[in-house]
Amino acid sequence: MLFRVGNANAAGEIEDYSEPILPGDGTSDYERYLRTDELLALQKTPAEQAHRDELLFQTVHQSSELWLKHAAVEVEEATALVEREELAGALRLLRRSALGLRLIIDQLDMLEQMSPWEYQEVRAVLGHGSGFDSPGFRRMRAAVPALGQSFSALVRKRGLTLEDVYVHGREHEDLYQLAEALTELDERLMLWRVRHYKVVARIIGDEVVGTQGTPVELLGGLIKQTFFPELWAVRNKLTSRAIDESSS
Repeated sequence: MLFRVGNANAAGEIEDYSEPILPGDGTSDYERYLRTDELLALQKTPAEQAHRDELLFQTVHQSSELWLKHAAVEVEEATALVEREELAGALRLLRRSALGLRLIIDQLDMLEQMSPWEYQEVRAVLGHGSGFDSPGFRRMRAAVPALGQSFSALVRKRGLTLEDVYVHGREHEDLYQLAEALTELDERLMLWRVRHYKVVARIIGDEVVGTQGTPVELLGGLIKQTFFPELWAVRNKLTSRAIDESSS
């Protein structure tokens, strides 16, 4: 059991830790700081739900939006750090962004706990709502290309090619680590698209039209899209180079 213990302040008075000191609603500072009253009121009430699984559906998507927002903010700041050549700080933020993406991928497992038939009741109240309209993903899609441009500019500034960064990685360790961080981020985004497509296919099928009039199979076509194609293409160049050098 956790006991609250008061400490004496400068005036010798005992501070009561059982009472909140932050402004706002809520009976504790925890509730006030996190705005839990507002947060937990964002989901439909049981009386408003077309099906009880709306709570699950909203929880997954609302928490995904929070993590996508966080991931995008980290990418934006990492981009600014790359431009200032503060690569150690950029790497730390990119690791956090990639981890946030892993969390939203993992929680898609929850949606697969929904019955494909019962989901139709939820789908009926989504209007034209679609994952294509995700504010978090739109922000990521805007932030990530700028990161790639900053990285490419830095490689050029140092008089290198991407192939140089990988072949002579020990001499350019900071750039190598940054290249791999960008690859990791890109892979996470691809994996998110793959999982999203498979969840949709598992719940409503892969030969139907989504809530926004988009064929589900179109989602499958987006799986191979990458933000940093040059980072994937360089692998082919490195393999071809190794084969050529070994046969010469």
